Amino acid sequence: MNTPLVIKSEITINAPATKVWDALTMSEWTKQYMFGCEALSDWLPGSPLIWKGNFNGVEMVAVKGHVVSIQPPQTLVYTVIDPNNPAIPDLPENYLTVTCQLTEQNGHTHLTVTQGDYRTVADGENRYKHSVDGGGWDPILVQIRQLLESAE
Repeated sequence: MNTPLVIKSEITINAPATKVWDALTMSEWTKQYMFGCEALSDWLPGSPLIWKGNFNGVEMVAVKGHVVSIQPPQTLVYTVIDPNNPAIPDLPENYLTVTCQLTEQNGHTHLTVTQGDYRTVADGENRYKHSVDGGGWDPILVQIRQLLESAE
């Protein structure tokens, strides 16, 4: 059976979708919840997306990818790969796809993030296990909610 290996996380945030969207796409927000990394892109389909941060005093690219599709403030799809892992060749078939789906209702936003399919990429099972063991997107979504709800 070829069951996809996909991580799926969901959260409801007491903030409008436009604020949640800003948290996902503006580097001053991403730096606060994504391990100190800024998401840098012009956010156009096909454009590069770089997650850059300072690690032990060294500025480096932690994750890179490309914007696949974007429909503010409902859907953001991009690819990711760790450029610092020499065991995973930097080839398009080794990039994972991240999909962020936002649905607003009565001033609250339901955010669903999926990442995968790990089954189709190099070292996929180990990458999946590492992501799941780290909590997947759950701890990140909790941090986004805390940031946005405390900013209200």
